[in-house]
Amino acid sequence: MRPALDTVGAVGAGVDPAPVPAPGPVVPPTVPIRPLRFRELLDEPFALIQAHIRAFAVLGGGALVIAVLVVLGLTGLVSHLTDGSDAGTAWGAVLATAVCMWVVRLVLRGSTVAIALADFHGVRFGVLDGLRAAARQATALVLAQIMFTLTGIGVLLLGSILVITYPLALIWLSNVRARRFVTEPVIIAEHAGFRVGVARSKMLMDGAVWSTAGLWLTQRLIFAVLAVPAFGIPFFLSDFSGTHRWAIITLLVGGFLLVVTVSEIVEATSRALSYISRRCVREGMDIRIPSERR
Repeated sequence: MRPALDTVGAVGAGVDPAPVPAPGPVVPPTVPIRPLRFRELLDEPFALIQAHIRAFAVLGGGALVIAVLVVLGLTGLVSHLTDGSDAGTAWGAVLATAVCMWVVRLVLRGSTVAIALADFHGVRFGVLDGLRAAARQATALVLAQIMFTLTGIGVLLLGSILVITYPLALIWLSNVRARRFVTEPVIIAEHAGFRVGVARSKMLMDGAVWSTAGLWLTQRLIFAVLAVPAFGIPFFLSDFSGTHRWAIITLLVGGFLLVVTVSEIVEATSRALSYISRRCVREGMDIRIPSERR
């Protein structure tokens, strides 16, 4: 397939139509549309986040506050039903946090990818715009998130049979994640279903699977480093709030969901960048052909 003509903004040889520009002056993309090297795929997500810091702050902060309140509410309900049992309260907090974490990642991944992709088309999305764009592909995104979760649990459970096999399971999981790394950007940018999104992601990532696997593993290390101060803050604040049960639960849940929120926004922008980069490599998305003018 040939690259698209430069009529309303070249988008390469993909299956998605060229976007209609928003009224008013077109804003240049934050990140250049070209193949990106490994180091750039690590650095550029932060440039993209900085360019939309207000939208991401509102999106992440809103998701974090709502999730913490829901976890505390569900934990309080379980605690009440179990007559304040320590075990019941603990399990209630853990399960509620796991559910809210899953939902937060789903919402943040879809809306963050939508905001990042709009940037490449010269359009500045706000929080509501990103949420609407993700909602239009809600079914496919939910299926992608379900398979994302089941795959991760399955691979890690198999790897945990023996302690020595766990590092190998992480490498295996990184390879699986790399092959499906741009599934969500494909779903949102090309209005694709789940199956088509996965198939196209594997096609686009062909030739860059192991480098993307390395990117995924490197990001996990970065997130682990970020988690240290995030979990240190609750223990520091406990010196002032005391070691009361609900104070500790609130601080621990808040610290954990804060790490999840920040890491998901960073990873989602990396997915959008990888999608653009791979389309430039495989489909010549960065090649502009001037339209014929009489």
